[in-house]
Amino acid sequence: MVGNPDFLTGRGQDQAPEFQELESPEGELHLRFYVTSGNEFALPATGIREVISPSPDRITPVPNVSPLLLGTLNVRGRVVWVADLGQFLGDPTPLNTDRPEVPVVAVEDQDIMLGLAVDRIVGMDWLDIEEIQLPTNVPDSVAPFLRGEWLLDQQANKFLRLLDQVAILRSARWAA
Repeated sequence: MVGNPDFLTGRGQDQAPEFQELESPEGELHLRFYVTSGNEFALPATGIREVISPSPDRITPVPNVSPLLLGTLNVRGRVVWVADLGQFLGDPTPLNTDRPEVPVVAVEDQDIMLGLAVDRIVGMDWLDIEEIQLPTNVPDSVAPFLRGEWLLDQQANKFLRLLDQVAILRSARWAA
């Protein structure tokens, strides 16, 4: 056979970078963020519809609703309720909306969408679901909405807690 034997066997020369095997990330993709209290949480990417950062004046306040709700937001022609996730989880300090943009994570389950306003978004990260532990030292206001936690730093006692967006969406707290 005529041709370059290295091409057929893949041996003899270093392969071009575009043909080298890509490393596949371990675990599942999650969005990491902070609430007002400084606690860090994560949500699975599969339950997130989108992440937006509207100016506070785009969130329309609605009178006589739960104090957890900041108002409504028009997302591509769809009206979405926006909630202060930190206060929902029991933070005493409300989210500061006196800033140019408010990070909102829109979660969806069975055609119900809710915008969760957070203090700061860290970004997307691949997290190994096999390493998740049962939550420890969790306030009662947070416990029903957690799937578990990852230990990030044992010396600093720092955890990343995984939220259950379906439990948040279906919570009776919204009626209060």
